[in-house]
Amino acid sequence: MQDFPHHYRVGTRVAATEDAVVLSADGLPDLATAPPVEFGGKGDRWSPETLLVGAVCDCFVLGFKTIAAASRLTWTALDVDVAGTLDRIDRTMRFTHFVVRARLTVPAGQEGRAPRILEKAEEACLITNSLSAEVSLESEVIVG
Repeated sequence: MQDFPHHYRVGTRVAATEDAVVLSADGLPDLATAPPVEFGGKGDRWSPETLLVGAVCDCFVLGFKTIAAASRLTWTALDVDVAGTLDRIDRTMRFTHFVVRARLTVPAGQEGRAPRILEKAEEACLITNSLSAEVSLESEVIVG
């Protein structure tokens, strides 16, 4: 890992007649975004809202994988679903809550340590740690 601080850059150039915003970053494929249905969009592209919820999901999974490897946890599958709630609080729109639902499949003998490793992944997520929204983890460990 590189020393901190880390810096990330994303840019775009949009014409007044274009609906989509195409995000660009060095070395990555472009990503077309648009407003979600809730804000009058067609719902056919990633939006800032779905990107944020997706970032929470991705961060949780990548954190889990790192922590599980460091903890030598053997696992076979992880299914994650994240729901974000956008609300208007004091005349300001913001995400108020994220629910991270994680279903982890582990071999017999690993089920005792697995819940704590899922909790550590939620606690270590730099995305949710950077937000003011509440985060809840609902986890299930399956032996299989």
